[in-house]
Amino acid sequence: MPKADNAAVSSGQSSFSLLIAGGGIMGLWAAVHAERLGIDTLLADAGALGQGASGGLLGALMPHMPDKWNAKKQFQFDALVSLESEIAAIEAATGLSAGYRRSGRIIPLPKPHLRKIALTHSADAETHWHQGGRDFYWHVADAPPVADWIDPAAGDSGFVHDTLAGRVAPRTLVAALGAFLRQAKHVSIIENAAVGGLEPERGVADVGGKIVCFGRCIVAAGHQSFPLLQQFTPGLEKPLGQPVKGQAALLKAEIDPAFPTIFRDGLYIVAHEGGYAAIGSTSENRFDDPASTDAQLDGLVEAAREMVPVLRDAPIIARWAGLRPKAIDRDPMIGPHPAYPKLIALTGGFKVSFGLAHRLAEAAVHMATGRSAPFVLPENFALSSHIVVASR
Repeated sequence: MPKADNAAVSSGQSSFSLLIAGGGIMGLWAAVHAERLGIDTLLADAGALGQGASGGLLGALMPHMPDKWNAKKQFQFDALVSLESEIAAIEAATGLSAGYRRSGRIIPLPKPHLRKIALTHSADAETHWHQGGRDFYWHVADAPPVADWIDPAAGDSGFVHDTLAGRVAPRTLVAALGAFLRQAKHVSIIENAAVGGLEPERGVADVGGKIVCFGRCIVAAGHQSFPLLQQFTPGLEKPLGQPVKGQAALLKAEIDPAFPTIFRDGLYIVAHEGGYAAIGSTSENRFDDPASTDAQLDGLVEAAREMVPVLRDAPIIARWAGLRPKAIDRDPMIGPHPAYPKLIALTGGFKVSFGLAHRLAEAAVHMATGRSAPFVLPENFALSSHIVVASR
């Protein structure tokens, strides 16, 4: 039977094999993997599921450049490819769409030297972008790959079209994951219940004012994970991470949802189902109000309108601002705390969380159960690695 929110804790259950602190994209995927493994789990969020950074508008799933290949780029490539089947399974189980499409990406090349670099990347993609008999490409051409989308004048030296990139609708994916978990057998959800008073050596925590015992705790609370983990890591020279503000907008226009995402110098233009285009995003290390939008977003929208003629008169129907978690070493932060092995980090990600969360969460849940992850994580992702950087 589906569990109502707060049912397990409110009814008196106070012990779980796994406590997941945070119901954003990381915590939701962790709960999905816990359900698949049959782990008695409590997923707790200080607000509503996905209301923080995971409740944004953009949803771009962008691969790293295919040059200078390393373990981190291979991990991200594998994650982006595997996300397709993971989302298909959630959609099949719930009957809900996650707004996913492997739509590709367009990068305009305004300068000749950028075309030369792009051509070398094309050869790199031919070498590295393969999996399971599937090939993904990085084409360089004189004209855009589709008509009636990007202004041809935006690429004086041509355009890149990669077929690996994709997009997802963040809010609908969060809703689909939430629906999957509300019908789960092994996962209970409690919202508006912050996790505090953590005592990892005893396996107890305060969850919304009630004491809960746990075998392991996965900390997936976005940027709030950093101070929570830092309290168990005294003597660090620097914080383990920081919040970075992002702003985005959603426009309504008559556009094909299959249009590739456009990327140029930090500007993303993402075509979504239903005739919507998401514009973003800023990256602000300093800000006064984390929830307000301002002239920085207006500048992105104007740049998007200039590059994409069909958006020039498109009305803005939503604006969003929120705080994303940026770990000290920029990479995602995952793994057990060196001094408190019952405490497992699952945060960071910053701009790439939606493309990696399902894989990182799977690894974190395996760590919580003493299993080996079914794949190798890059060494720089480990919480212990971030602690070393923060100690310098």
